[in-house]
Amino acid sequence: MDATTVQDFILKTFSSSMYHAFSIQVVTRSDCLSHLFFIQFSCRMNAWATSIVGTWLMGETEINDVEIDGGKIGRNQGLLVKRCRFLQESNCASVCVNSCKIPTQNFFQQDMGLPLTMTPDYETFECQFSFGLTPTDANDLDAKNTPCLSKCPSSGGMRQWHDASMETSQCSLMDNDNSS
Repeated sequence: MDATTVQDFILKTFSSSMYHAFSIQVVTRSDCLSHLFFIQFSCRMNAWATSIVGTWLMGETEINDVEIDGGKIGRNQGLLVKRCRFLQESNCASVCVNSCKIPTQNFFQQDMGLPLTMTPDYETFECQFSFGLTPTDANDLDAKNTPCLSKCPSSGGMRQWHDASMETSQCSLMDNDNSS
């Protein structure tokens, strides 16, 4: 078995396990009360699971309360990455947005059926995960228009590469609004 096949197998197995364990699509939408409870439960469990399995990549995390859809506060539905290793090591806002934020939000929305908004802070390297908050087009546009960091190793080269790859052959994990 080559490395790509093994990686694909691991990704499919992990995605399937997470879907069956925490997906909100399991509950039928006809039972509103249990559906709302299950959404809250799923958001909390995903925040907890992401904290446990993502610490090795992102760094120290903390479960917190966040704003969710409808302007309400979701208790323990947030995850604050105190200093994201991925962002800190890449020193590139474009890599953060195009290789982490957008694909992760899409994964949770499309594969898990759970809205997630990620809000990186490029000055402190914090990143707030808000499970139960649907990302807006304005939020994603703001993230994509973030200027390069002063320490960006590619001096804007990754942004140009990401912008060019978006026009030609978009990554399958990213949302393609212009395909229709």
